[in-house]
Amino acid sequence: MENFTTMITPYKKDGSIDYETAEKYVDWYFENGLDGIFSVCQSSEIFYLSTEEKAELNRRVYKRAKELEAKHGRKFTVVSSGHTSDSFEDQVQELRAVIESGTDALILITNRLDINNEGDDVFISNTKKLIEALPPDVKLGLYECPYPYKRLVTPKILDFCLQSGRFYYMKDTCCDTKIMAERCRQLKGSDFKLLNANCQTLLESLLNGADGYCGIMCNFHPALYSWFGKNYEREPERAKLVQSIIGMLGFCEIGLAYPLIAKYHMCLCGIETENIARNRNSEELTEYAKSCMRQMKTATDYFGNILKG
Repeated sequence: MENFTTMITPYKKDGSIDYETAEKYVDWYFENGLDGIFSVCQSSEIFYLSTEEKAELNRRVYKRAKELEAKHGRKFTVVSSGHTSDSFEDQVQELRAVIESGTDALILITNRLDINNEGDDVFISNTKKLIEALPPDVKLGLYECPYPYKRLVTPKILDFCLQSGRFYYMKDTCCDTKIMAERCRQLKGSDFKLLNANCQTLLESLLNGADGYCGIMCNFHPALYSWFGKNYEREPERAKLVQSIIGMLGFCEIGLAYPLIAKYHMCLCGIETENIARNRNSEELTEYAKSCMRQMKTATDYFGNILKG
């Protein structure tokens, strides 16, 4: 099992990106045992970043990740998106900028490949055209980003991706164990990895053949996911308990002001981060939300120590 976090973007008081703090996040993710980072994704507020900002943020993340990889001899993968534009020409420009900044795989957002939700044939035609405009040696992936609408991948699209030989990752956001099981059967034996974004269905998806987790909760307690990835097969009963805990904690995705709560949680972990986001008002980080984050950290630190034995 592989665990990827979705990268959040820190800002300075003047609203510009705090690249130095972003590099500290990379260190923290690595130290807590994660296998990789999904850079310049929705958690990074990509629809609110310029092409130049996306490329520079990704460059810093990728460079720091590869430094850690080389220093410690442990693989630390960075997959990157930044794919937000409507027009084909703008999509090519932003994706090339991300490629040039460094990535292990370029992630395409599914709703950008079928902006008006016109059907699989349009999706596949647009994807073919886009692939032809990108360097042939770049590994690709898919992300069923919920914004501005969630465009789910169909079996026909997965067949196209497999036949193309270009796709290696997919961030699955369907949150449906039956659909994920069908996708895993379709992908079995290929190099195409399915990473579940939904923590409540994580264990069941792994047992059905999924390759790992790629989600926002690794911004809060990555060490639990690291333990889970190493031990869910060796200690199945304990893994069920961990699943119940991470699944319950994951509901904060819905009721609280993400990514502000993740930035506040980084402060609790010793990485000072301004209470600023471009897609939320700072006032949404209420005292109630802060209290919830403090309680979460107390609980996960305690449980993490138990797992360490």
